[in-house]
Amino acid sequence: MRQFAISLFKVSQTQFAQIPKFYFSKKVVNVPTMGDSITEGDVKELQKKVGDYVNQDDVIALIETDKVTIDIRCADSGLITQMFAADGAKVEVGKPFYEIDTSAAKPAGAPAAAETKKEEKKEQKQEVKQEQKQEAPAAQKSTPPPAAKPAEKKPVAPSVTTPAQRTEKREPMSRMRQRIAQRLKDAQNTYALLTTFQECDMSAVMEAREAMQKDFQKKHNVKLGFSSFFVKAAVKQLQEQPIVNAVIDGTDIVYRNYIDISMAVATPTGLMVPVLRNCERLSFADIEKTLIDLAEKGRQGKISADDMVGGTFTISNGGVFGSLMGTPIINAPQSAILGMHAIVNRPVVRNDQIVARPMMYLALTYDHRILDGKDAATFLKKLATSIEDPRRILLDV
Repeated sequence: MRQFAISLFKVSQTQFAQIPKFYFSKKVVNVPTMGDSITEGDVKELQKKVGDYVNQDDVIALIETDKVTIDIRCADSGLITQMFAADGAKVEVGKPFYEIDTSAAKPAGAPAAAETKKEEKKEQKQEVKQEQKQEAPAAQKSTPPPAAKPAEKKPVAPSVTTPAQRTEKREPMSRMRQRIAQRLKDAQNTYALLTTFQECDMSAVMEAREAMQKDFQKKHNVKLGFSSFFVKAAVKQLQEQPIVNAVIDGTDIVYRNYIDISMAVATPTGLMVPVLRNCERLSFADIEKTLIDLAEKGRQGKISADDMVGGTFTISNGGVFGSLMGTPIINAPQSAILGMHAIVNRPVVRNDQIVARPMMYLALTYDHRILDGKDAATFLKKLATSIEDPRRILLDV
């Protein structure tokens, strides 16, 4: 009996060894998790196709969700043998996305994707230079033909212009644009929106920024901007008036002992509001560095869903686009949003004299269900006062 079991084991072992290795090297990769509450997305672009060899961490596709566009990267090197989705297709988290053969050998002499792109650009530049060199001598050697006798002028018939053809173009909204539209309209339908305005003299902040810019940049390796002053001023007032940092939840008011400020960032795919967390603990340099990182991630389309989760207050700076005044819409589920606008020299009265000062209009849109007009006006007035005299921020007065 024992001898029979040993022989049976040897037979099964031999049969197992005869099974081709590619049966075990091919594996199906599912759509990865893309963040909390995200269950599906649209394939924005397939950067690899069946038959392509990919290296580990290569981007195989871009998937657009209602919050962010995400790079889908290869976990292993190998040959793509099957794709389960095409450009524009809807995909669900956890469902098959592509199949890869990890046992496939890398083509001999095949450079990395980045190196291939560099070589193509170099070749294009060299071709352009060669064409320019070939055309230049030919132009120098060629002699102009003798001038022909001017032909007799004939009467020209008046030209008849036809009106340009009127056309329309229709294209589907991206998931992110659909989500933005839905959230903005939901905010209008749910909140009792009201906006109060305040003008702010930027002279003191501009003078402090100019005087300390070199020393600040030398120590922290980052430029001192205006946004950090407004973040610090907002934190000061949110701590003094916690109702502005609160939110309605059903029949309750939820107060937070932390301040997470959402900063509206314009990106090629739409408006995003990544969050600066625990702003009450951040220094001017911390704020500036974080804003630079978020802006760069926005330009590269790398802001993740986690970067935008949360937020207790929002600051939107339309002034960078030249906006003089506007009424921002609340970023739900928050209770207020501060709108910064363009800095413009305007005549104002100082010590009974009319002088020119760099002025900015500030706007605070708030939920009137939780904030009374007195609370909102006081908040915005004190914030403007802190900007007009930054010493109040440092001395907490």
